[in-house]
Amino acid sequence: MALSDPLGDMLTRIRNGQSARKQVVNSPASKLRSNVLEVLKREGFIRGYSTDEIRSGVSEVKIELKYQEGEPVIREIRRVSRPGRRVYAKIKDLPRVYNGLGIAILSTPRGVMSDNEARAANVGGEVLCQVF
Repeated sequence: MALSDPLGDMLTRIRNGQSARKQVVNSPASKLRSNVLEVLKREGFIRGYSTDEIRSGVSEVKIELKYQEGEPVIREIRRVSRPGRRVYAKIKDLPRVYNGLGIAILSTPRGVMSDNEARAANVGGEVLCQVF
């Protein structure tokens, strides 16, 4: 069965994996998912990720979850812009997650980036998700 929201599926796998105290979570690979994972890695919310090819044309991403003193680093991760309701933000309307303690991940004309990077690059875009 085809997924209607692949990014939402990956975020749910991360959320479920951390609640079950897993070290590694698997998810089907795509460019958007890899770009979002790169932002999460750069911001320090996950240890890392790697892409493995299962068979010809089918790849999988292994996400290494991060814990600090036994507690998950990601306390809250939620999808903002969904297939049924897209959410866009101008540069002056970019959301602040928990007054700057969390991040919002945006898809901009310059690529996928965090809200702080988007403010520095002076671009807006689609708000994909929020992480705290």
